Amino acid sequence: MDPEITKMAFKIGFFVAFVAGVLLFFLKPGTDAFVVDVLALVAGLVFMAVVAIVVRRYR
Repeated sequence: MDPEITKMAFKIGFFVAFVAGVLLFFLKPGTDAFVVDVLALVAGLVFMAVVAIVVRRYR
């Protein structure tokens, strides 16, 4: 795989997870926005993990 593509994919996943993590401090637990934010955080972390696994596998 092209290293630039995997770097950009990891950066996108990190951005999503980071922003969602920061927003957790400003949202009230139990609200709809909080649930969506937690889902975004999980999605960003899972995406970063998948990118890391793919990079290690094809290296």
